[in-house]
Amino acid sequence: MLEKLDIKQIATATMVLFAVIDILGSIPIIVTLRQKFGQISSGKASLVAGALMISFLFIGNKILKLIGIDVNSFAIAGAFVIFLIAVEMILGIEIHKNTDSTSASIVPIAFPLIAGAGTLTTTLSLRAEFADINIIVAIIINMLFVYSVLKLAPWIEKNIGGATHAVLQKVFGIILLAISIKLFTANFAQLFSHYIRF
Repeated sequence: MLEKLDIKQIATATMVLFAVIDILGSIPIIVTLRQKFGQISSGKASLVAGALMISFLFIGNKILKLIGIDVNSFAIAGAFVIFLIAVEMILGIEIHKNTDSTSASIVPIAFPLIAGAGTLTTTLSLRAEFADINIIVAIIINMLFVYSVLKLAPWIEKNIGGATHAVLQKVFGIILLAISIKLFTANFAQLFSHYIRF
């Protein structure tokens, strides 16, 4: 497995997951949850989210096989989810409504704020393009960053202005939009060629 390590794949997968998770964009939510529920366990939230993502990376594919869906079809569905997330980030609209919870560290921080439907779908969609080991490394890198942000959330909120945050959100939204289009076209081509052979 280690021979499949690829810096380019790791970098791309890391950026994709970073954009989908959008932990910087969630800072206001995290700060509000800290005020409401008290101290949030950064370590617990990061570990649970990472475990969910890595588990879904492997179990998710088996579930798909069980119900008769191929990875390319799921990746195309994932591309649509990523597309919608990108539209939310670029236009500043809310398509997915977050639900309230009384347990902050696991729900809603670990799930669905970090390892939500979009992140899990993206994780499995990446498997159609990249080796598992590179995706796992990308997940670990993102969870380390998530842990740091959760620890530094109050300081970051205080020192990053609203305008800077808005610009960063739109930039990552455009990157995510381009990635969703690439994911769709690559997997659609593979799916189309598969059916053409038959």
